[in-house]
Amino acid sequence: MQVKILDTTLRDGEQTPGVSLSVEQKVMIAEALDNLGVDIIEAGTAIASEGDFQAIKEISQRGLNAEICSFARIKKEDIDAAADANADSIFMVAPSSDIHINAKFPGKSKEYVIEKSIEAIEYAKERGLIVEFGAEDASRADLNFVIELFKRAQEAKADRITFADTVGVLSPEKMEETVRKIKAEVKLPLAIHCHDDFGLATANTIFGIKAGAEEFHGTVNGLGERAGNAAIEEVVIALEYLYGIKTKIRKEKLYNTSKLVEKLSRVVVPPNKPIVGDNAFTHESGIHTSALFRDFKSYEPISPEVVGRKRVIVLGKHAGRASVEAIMNELGYKATPEQMKEILARIKEIGDKGKRVTDADVRTIIETVLQIKREKKVKLEDLAIFSGKNVMPMASVKLRINGQERIEAAVGLGPVDAAINAIRRAIKEFADIKLVSYHVDAITGGTDALVDVVVQLKKDNKIVTARGARTDIIMASVEAFIEGLNMLF
Repeated sequence: MQVKILDTTLRDGEQTPGVSLSVEQKVMIAEALDNLGVDIIEAGTAIASEGDFQAIKEISQRGLNAEICSFARIKKEDIDAAADANADSIFMVAPSSDIHINAKFPGKSKEYVIEKSIEAIEYAKERGLIVEFGAEDASRADLNFVIELFKRAQEAKADRITFADTVGVLSPEKMEETVRKIKAEVKLPLAIHCHDDFGLATANTIFGIKAGAEEFHGTVNGLGERAGNAAIEEVVIALEYLYGIKTKIRKEKLYNTSKLVEKLSRVVVPPNKPIVGDNAFTHESGIHTSALFRDFKSYEPISPEVVGRKRVIVLGKHAGRASVEAIMNELGYKATPEQMKEILARIKEIGDKGKRVTDADVRTIIETVLQIKREKKVKLEDLAIFSGKNVMPMASVKLRINGQERIEAAVGLGPVDAAINAIRRAIKEFADIKLVSYHVDAITGGTDALVDVVVQLKKDNKIVTARGARTDIIMASVEAFIEGLNMLF
């Protein structure tokens, strides 16, 4: 069995509070989704704005493998906008619960909703569109009415139907029962659209598919209104590994797609998020990592490479000897039992103070205990920042890299961004370094607060963390970045 996926990151996902994507950003995400292997890309709502219209039109012209879809109400102007934007299909929704019918068509009957739906479906077919017809808020509607609505949509030649749990109130058991009843009455392919208000979107989606649904709607990272939609990465992995149900998704591209959406939407993925969160394949506990090094399956249900990731071992107050030895082997160092005991003690001491132990901290501790002097290959010799009101922030930097002097300048969205951009330009000839994450904490209060900056940098497949602590956030950021560079060079 193989199910279809309608990705609504660019429509329902963009309805996440605070998210607004440009046409260029939508095209970038659409191309990534197509490369990921989704079957249908709901690229926006053509009638909503000129930007959405242009995005759908631009994406439709890209020659992607996926079907390009526009959201639409049961209104001719929505259908015309979708057709004029050259969409392949529309996801057309009609209110189905009493709550939604009374809110959207005050004083109108259910028969009125059916009549308007039939008219809209027939008109959309005349415009040459594939029609996926959805019952909005179907989980709070009279199921007999929903089935009647779907039957009439089938008679009007709709191509697919969607049962929408618009406010996420279904339980998995109820979803399974509902889908079976619909499938027994209506022969069109059925999709399910689940929201996560009670944290059950993934489970409800899976149970709907188990019951016979041929398609599901989801978003990358679970973006969406309120608590979001079913997360594609969660549903895809659970379906395949727990239920043996396949999709067309190229699983090894899931993580990179997640990071792209995170970057462009500016909605940070929680570290404990399944599959794509920072902690999903990160291990610290000494007891766990000791077993992990003997057999990775002991504490990993799937290999991180399956979803395009790498296993990460971090050190902290729960670190054990095996974790430290693994880090030391990577660095090419060996220690006596006494030295190892001292290294572990110093690492745990940092963790006991409530601080995050970075890779730079670990390396410094190891080299201090082993009395190893390491010359830094990247040194900051000078830094100048120019910033102010109505002025584009600019930074100039002088670095010494492997003994060579490099001077570069760059602009940025802020002084920190400008400084980091200047450093990246200076090191471009030596290495391609990516900033994976940037985190700031004020350790003390007041305007003279001591600022703790932790960055994650990536070179090839290696990711390191480094820290900078200053009263000047710019210098703390630069210090952390330079420290990370010295671990990667």
